[in-house]
Amino acid sequence: MTAIARAGSLSSWVDRCHDGGVIEVTEPQVWTLIGVFASAFFAMFATMSGWFVRVLRAEVGGLRAEMNAKFDRVDAQFARVDAQFDRVDVKLQHLDRDVQALARRVFPEHD
Repeated sequence: MTAIARAGSLSSWVDRCHDGGVIEVTEPQVWTLIGVFASAFFAMFATMSGWFVRVLRAEVGGLRAEMNAKFDRVDAQFARVDAQFDRVDVKLQHLDRDVQALARRVFPEHD
């Protein structure tokens, strides 16, 4: 097909476009544009979903770090409370021992 024949078919295509008619989907240019737009759409979709996954992973990682910091702080507070309970338990054991010693002195007949 020569350049003149292609120019003639292009001009007839342009004339048909401007006469109020509908472009037929049998033209190669139409299928080329459909392919270009479809590939651009899917490329944009793949790029955006990749970015979304990357941002989501970063946000979840940040949330995980914050939660681990909070859990570490709570664990430290529970360790401090456990130490206080251990001290109270030791004091109650000594108090129980002292009360038993006093009870043996005051009430020697119950041994």
